[in-house]
Amino acid sequence: MKNKEYMSLKKMIEYINKALRYTDGCDFQTFSSNEEKVDATIFAISQIGELVKNISKKTMEKYPNIEWIIIKNLRNKIVHDYEGIKLNLIWDIVTNDIVQLKEDLEEILENCKS
Repeated sequence: MKNKEYMSLKKMIEYINKALRYTDGCDFQTFSSNEEKVDATIFAISQIGELVKNISKKTMEKYPNIEWIIIKNLRNKIVHDYEGIKLNLIWDIVTNDIVQLKEDLEEILENCKS
């Protein structure tokens, strides 16, 4: 794995940690009514999608359990239709999907070390 790809995976984990930190202790009502939390969380999620462009096809094929294209497409949706983003979708991602993604990315990094 090339260094740029490895570093992109690490940065994705950093953005996941930020999104989790921004929403820690929140329920949907608290999250959705706090513009700073919403903007920061959406930005972090968009950056994760942006970093997917640095992931090789080989890595994507080796880890098909990660929905790489969906992550990238969500980034495009955020960037090109920010006002159309449904906060319940973002909340669902943060509360249900992002922890598993973090675990999957950490597994990839661990496999690179062996």
